[in-house]
Amino acid sequence: MASRRVNSRAVKLHRSYSVSELAACFGVHKNTVRQWQRDGLKPIDSGRPVLFQGAIVRAFLSARNASRKRPCPPGTLYCFRCREPRPPALGMVDYLSLNAKSGNVRAICATCETVMHRRASKAALAAVLPGCDIQFVEALPRLKGSPAPSLNCDLETQAAV
Repeated sequence: MASRRVNSRAVKLHRSYSVSELAACFGVHKNTVRQWQRDGLKPIDSGRPVLFQGAIVRAFLSARNASRKRPCPPGTLYCFRCREPRPPALGMVDYLSLNAKSGNVRAICATCETVMHRRASKAALAAVLPGCDIQFVEALPRLKGSPAPSLNCDLETQAAV
């Protein structure tokens, strides 16, 4: 199961936390905090109960979250299936304009053929995707003023009978 990122700023820097207090603070199980300890989270001392300093917990979780980031270099989009930044297949990209300044970039992954997405401004498009063939596509119109839905029309015929 994929782990979710916890907000490291939920702990106070100058406070000591027990395993159960940390688990309650982050909304995780106590065994998760014990796993963090096995992964390198250092307690204050080797005594019982096991206590953790808030500043050390925050630094550990911040470093752990930062190591999972995968920034996209120019010319790539993030592929959720590969879990890596990948170049678009054949260098072809679609740009769906949302407003006058920004829009969504859509391309196919060259490795696994999954549709990838990225948000980019129209001004920075050449810097974000250098060397790519960009095709500007009109976004689909939004639903506005749709007619009133027909309610159960069978009731009208039953009332008439």
